[in-house]
Amino acid sequence: MTVATSAARPATRTWLPPVPVRVLATRDLGDILLAYRQANQMTQQQLADLLGYDRTYISMIECGRRAIADRGTLTRLARKLGIPPHVLGVADPADADYTSMLQFGASAIRLAEVARHSGRAAEAVSELWPLIVRLEARIASGHREREVLLLLTQARVSFGVALGHLLPEERLATAAHWTGKALRLAQHLGDPPLHAYVLRMHGNELRKARHPAAATIRLQQALGIGANPEGEGPGLVLLARAAAEAGRADLFDDVASRCLRLLDETQGDDTLFNAFTVREVRLRGLLATGRIAAATALAAQTPEAAGPPTPQWRVIERITTANVLASVGDTAMAAGMLSVAVSEAEALRLPHQVQRVIHISRHSHALTRHTVGDQARIVLSRLRAELPANAGTPEYVDPDRRSSA
Repeated sequence: MTVATSAARPATRTWLPPVPVRVLATRDLGDILLAYRQANQMTQQQLADLLGYDRTYISMIECGRRAIADRGTLTRLARKLGIPPHVLGVADPADADYTSMLQFGASAIRLAEVARHSGRAAEAVSELWPLIVRLEARIASGHREREVLLLLTQARVSFGVALGHLLPEERLATAAHWTGKALRLAQHLGDPPLHAYVLRMHGNELRKARHPAAATIRLQQALGIGANPEGEGPGLVLLARAAAEAGRADLFDDVASRCLRLLDETQGDDTLFNAFTVREVRLRGLLATGRIAAATALAAQTPEAAGPPTPQWRVIERITTANVLASVGDTAMAAGMLSVAVSEAEALRLPHQVQRVIHISRHSHALTRHTVGDQARIVLSRLRAELPANAGTPEYVDPDRRSSA
């Protein structure tokens, strides 16, 4: 009994490494039993005790000299080994739900990403939350298939990023909380590109939650993984932002230069890495590091022909450019741009961007003659009123605090 209990415990994590997952795909019981033993460092006798068989019977199954066809027996074995029954050729209602999650979960995440990039972050949240609840319920019931953990990682990070669009700045720690939950899973899944992506997104949410130093560390870690060249551009853009906000001018200059070199080499067309976003990040970074003249010179240059990759980036760029104009005394033009940005931010439900306008108007004495600050505060009140009273609290986004996943 002691052997069975101690051996059963690793079943919740046995199938995480890539090699056992490939073995599961073969659906060969002998190979699966051998992989299970190797993953858990078990002898044939220990596995026989766990499954209720004689050691010689386990040996014959592993060697292919015995086969099991009884569906009830296969279902019991699947439960003991912690694998979905369909791997052993058995279907049941729970397995049907599992298959459904795999089929539609990835689609739900893709639809949520499309919605967020189109300026509909609220739809993304609505799309992702039911999926997260189902995935976490499956894990809580003792099923930790690699496919489910991968899907949950992707859903959590997408959910956190969507919340980062919807929540005002005083609640942005919640967005970082969710990308952090995704990171804890990604660190153990053996998928370097996914790990790097989650690090980037978590770093960016930390920056937005006013932890630029921690964000810089995460973003440098993401670039250090180096497993996915396509992630280099987005990683550099986000690192430049964090470095500037952390006051690290030397690091910002170095990363901004790398952005420009990579842009010349690749003509980036990612939603985070392209001519439009690199220019905006450089503008904001120059301002943040106290180089107003350089920011003004850059703002005066004719922008690249390419437009903003998403509606949100148009709002972000308007506010940044207006900030530059206000810094050199062109308050009328700045106020006009900020007013347009506030209206666009309300349509897209971007309270954090509205708060950027409030901060700019508050710190620019010249802008006090304009009403843009009052306009922004009214819009922010309306956006806050649209959120549930507990939106951004752990109870709203993490109802099952008992889950350790």
